[in-house]
Amino acid sequence: MGKKTIEMQIADYVMKYQDSHYRLAYSIVKNSYDAQDVVQESITKAFSSKKSLKEPDYIKTWFYRIEVNTALDFLRKRNKTVPSDEEMLTGQDSGEYDEYQNFDLQKALDELPVNYRSVVILRYFEDLKIEEVAEVLNENINTVKTRLYKALQKLRITMSDVKED
Repeated sequence: MGKKTIEMQIADYVMKYQDSHYRLAYSIVKNSYDAQDVVQESITKAFSSKKSLKEPDYIKTWFYRIEVNTALDFLRKRNKTVPSDEEMLTGQDSGEYDEYQNFDLQKALDELPVNYRSVVILRYFEDLKIEEVAEVLNENINTVKTRLYKALQKLRITMSDVKED
């Protein structure tokens, strides 16, 4: 049949990892409908900027970068603040897979600043290497390591506070 076109590679990748991309978008925008919009807009941007994908082997980090930037742009445009726990809970009526397995962990992650939360989500939930996280976020590797370290410290403090309750 021949070599897949870049469009086919992008489509195959997006379909295969759609759940991961939804979770990533949701972890940033905190709303199911907004997360779906971010993923859809990311797909559109990916197709329109397909020429920027120089090496198809790096489609994963390339698409994550598009998605993270799209989600952050979305937050800036909407000038959204992080919703309170009550707003977050009432906004999750759908019963879909919007929640992480551990509610205490989700709550602790939600309390992190978005730049720390993004590093943790990409590293541990999306299983990217530190170098890939740095590439996706367009940050220095040492910056990513520092943010990850500080985020984990904050999570430990928050999670130990939760355990004591």
